[in-house]
Amino acid sequence: MRTEDSADVGQGAVLVTGGTGGIGAEICRSFAAAGHDVAFTYRSRVEAAEQLAVELRGLGVVSRGDALDLSDPEATARWVSSVCEQFDEVRIVVHAAGPHIPMIHLSGVSPAQFGAAVDGETKAFFNLVSAVLPELRRTTGSVVAVTTAATTRYPVRDGLSAGPKAAVESLVRAFAAEEGRFGVRFNSVGPGMLVDGMADRLISSGDLDEHALEVTKRNIPLRRFGNARDIAEAVLFLASDRAGFISGQKLDVDGGYGV
Repeated sequence: MRTEDSADVGQGAVLVTGGTGGIGAEICRSFAAAGHDVAFTYRSRVEAAEQLAVELRGLGVVSRGDALDLSDPEATARWVSSVCEQFDEVRIVVHAAGPHIPMIHLSGVSPAQFGAAVDGETKAFFNLVSAVLPELRRTTGSVVAVTTAATTRYPVRDGLSAGPKAAVESLVRAFAAEEGRFGVRFNSVGPGMLVDGMADRLISSGDLDEHALEVTKRNIPLRRFGNARDIAEAVLFLASDRAGFISGQKLDVDGGYGV
């Protein structure tokens, strides 16, 4: 099934990491609704992955979901190779994977914790891009990394998440500068507080109590939280031909939090 706007995001398959997360799943649905075949990764949520794959196929596209540890470069390269063999061309890559990161002061973060966060965020993104770059050069493709609005306006206790994601954003700019000669674009989207996705896990886990939520909401000019659909819309735009002259940029979707 193709929508009237599907041409705006070009042709070819879409590769999405973190597909079973709140944001990742909505991104998968949005691309599938536009008529794109979707290959997505997940870490351990087998049932959720199977349900998502069935849902995407119900939209009339080919879909596959595979368990993958993106911090393993060899496994990542094998998965990318398998996807590229299955689909004629991969033109869009969306990196939406990331481990659950607790909110904690950096003084309470151990070197091991920080190293694990770097592995799960920064190294994972680099491993993915390193493996898929030849295909993206061939198809003049586009990469969108889902990071965080916290690298624009830092909230206390979010350094364990924002630090590694800031490194991802630096890699986005570096790849954009170097790969533009091949027609490959790189951009990032920075989610603010959402009612689903990682923010939802922070709320459910008690890392953010009711008082903290109210303070956070008052710091947002729109006085509300966003949702995964807001992020998916931004990702679709940056991946689309409508954003064909945009590269190396970050779009915060945060209700104005960073102003």
